[in-house]
Amino acid sequence: MSDLFHHFTRPVGAGELPERFTWPFCYVPHPLCIEAADAVRRAIARDPRLAADAGEGKMFGVLVVEHCDGSGTVGYLAAFSGLLGGRNDIAGFVPPIFDTLDPAGYFKQEEARITAINHQIATLKSDGTTERLRSEISRLQQDATACLAAAKSDMAAAKAARDLRRKGPMTDAEAMRLLDESRHERAEYRRLKARLDGQTAAVRQQLEAHDAHIGRLRRERRERSAALQRWLFGQCVVDNALGEHKDLNEVFRDKGIDMPPSGAGDCAAPKLLAYAYRHGLRPRAMAEFWIGRSPRSELRRDGLFYPSCSGKCGPILAFMLRGLDVEHDPVAALAAQPHTPTVIYDDDVMAVIDKPAGMLAVPGRLTAQSAVDWVRSHLTQAGEAVAVHRLDMDTSGLMVIAKSRAALDPLRRQFEARTVVKRYTAIVDGTVSPATGRIDLPLSADYHDRPRQKVDMTGGARAVTDYAVIGHDRGTTRVIFTPLTGRTHQLRVHSASILGLNAPIVGDRLYGTG
Repeated sequence: MSDLFHHFTRPVGAGELPERFTWPFCYVPHPLCIEAADAVRRAIARDPRLAADAGEGKMFGVLVVEHCDGSGTVGYLAAFSGLLGGRNDIAGFVPPIFDTLDPAGYFKQEEARITAINHQIATLKSDGTTERLRSEISRLQQDATACLAAAKSDMAAAKAARDLRRKGPMTDAEAMRLLDESRHERAEYRRLKARLDGQTAAVRQQLEAHDAHIGRLRRERRERSAALQRWLFGQCVVDNALGEHKDLNEVFRDKGIDMPPSGAGDCAAPKLLAYAYRHGLRPRAMAEFWIGRSPRSELRRDGLFYPSCSGKCGPILAFMLRGLDVEHDPVAALAAQPHTPTVIYDDDVMAVIDKPAGMLAVPGRLTAQSAVDWVRSHLTQAGEAVAVHRLDMDTSGLMVIAKSRAALDPLRRQFEARTVVKRYTAIVDGTVSPATGRIDLPLSADYHDRPRQKVDMTGGARAVTDYAVIGHDRGTTRVIFTPLTGRTHQLRVHSASILGLNAPIVGDRLYGTG
């Protein structure tokens, strides 16, 4: 453990430790965490291989810990999310909760079987069999169509000849012979069609068998993958400060989630806590931070601290933090503070209010009073008030409130038709150039890290924002945003994304420095 327990470069006094452990989903990093993170960055910079791997972009974490042996020795642990340069066993960083890279272990062996199935499927799809059989079916169908058309033509000519002969004198025997000839030709046509259909059906059967083989392999791959994931999460056993133990299947099942998301337990925070509990270390504070290149879709910037993700880490950390004295959720605390909007306009149909930052726009999962709640209780004839549009909790600005459902539709249609123009003023962190422009980046929800949104070029909803710079001040830029669409967190993501302004809004807890 000695090479993983890192000492600070100076003595740490008891008074420097936080009274409560970090609320991991929204926090200002503790000074000791900043100190530890700086030390990790320096250590990485000294190792060319580590520096190159981290430079590609990676989330790291530090956990300030205290020995539980009575010595009170304070130090820190370091971790990275997932793999770094394809490895999980890098000196100085805590190991994974469960080692999936052991070549002799069940995981790698079963993964190899699944990979072999992938190769089988790829081979069957690329060996030309499907194309050859489809081409053969097409050729047989064309040949059959031509052959049957020729047979019908011959039958028509024979029928015309028989009809001509029937117009003249003939014996009963001749008439019967013509009838037999007609019946024979029809029977021959049916036999010909059956033979041609049979030829096509035989090849189609080969194609169906080929496709069925691929389908069986896909089902086997899906079932093996799900079983392997279930097995893996069963091996990932986590602890908490109460001494309780659960595997990840149990942890997520307790939250009503049947299968943990892929990669659960592989983030830095769970790895750090797991190691601390198993080695008699008391967690005191934690922080996660990004090093390296920013990804194109997620909003990450080198050197910034970030909250733990909600989808993968939320249920795990909720269990692992039991028994620790944890800070209160600052978002809930902020929302619970008394907020009083300013009434800008009020009549029998609608109201316009100036919502302060920190106030919920509409009732949500938090029990705090929202702007709509305030209007219902403070303005006349507003008992059924409904928001015509929304503002983020952290955003201050004008909100239009309909006082009834009847008033809602015509007001909302004006927003949808863009006869109402919305403009926002923001201060962003950095220098924005060019001074005016349009940001057109589609957005979608980051389902593993709600409520965060991300740039999604393939499946995202179109989001368009016009902007204009109106001033600069000490490394920040004042910008006017005019959104042409109304996606969740649109302005915040368009500001922070490297494909947008690459300048997060100052104070943005989700996408900026907080």
